[in-house]
Amino acid sequence: MDLKEIQNLIKFVANSGVAEVKLEMDDVKITIRTTLEGNVTETTYVQQMPAQGALQQAVAPQQIAPAVVAPEVPAVENAHYITIKSPIIGTFYRKPSPDKPMFVEVGKTISKGDVLCVIEAMKLFNEIESEVSGKIVKVLVDDMSPVEFDQPLFLVDPS
Repeated sequence: MDLKEIQNLIKFVANSGVAEVKLEMDDVKITIRTTLEGNVTETTYVQQMPAQGALQQAVAPQQIAPAVVAPEVPAVENAHYITIKSPIIGTFYRKPSPDKPMFVEVGKTISKGDVLCVIEAMKLFNEIESEVSGKIVKVLVDDMSPVEFDQPLFLVDPS
């Protein structure tokens, strides 16, 4: 089971309202727990099962931050805008480092290939490049916030 499948499983469990899911396959054991009331937290434990009598290796428990839902903007208002979405799960950063300026601001004209933000996933910083040219109309996510796969990040006016 690869990382993308685990992330999709976590997302599915979080959206389903189930309190706990355990999954055991040939060489992987996964437990996902969520609390349904009050503070929402998700805990995922991934354990590597022993291979031919070897000692069991366990991956340290990983605390997953609850998803931050972006406020909905009326569809009529966004009809002619292009939405740039997150290609991965991780932490959204608007700057390359704390002492540097932001990649893009509202009102800035961007070109295809321009870096819009950085998303940190598993200690790797992934530059997210624009696939369209236009003008940034709105930034939909706060700096240093967790983002989900396919979560809207920016609205771009292509005209």
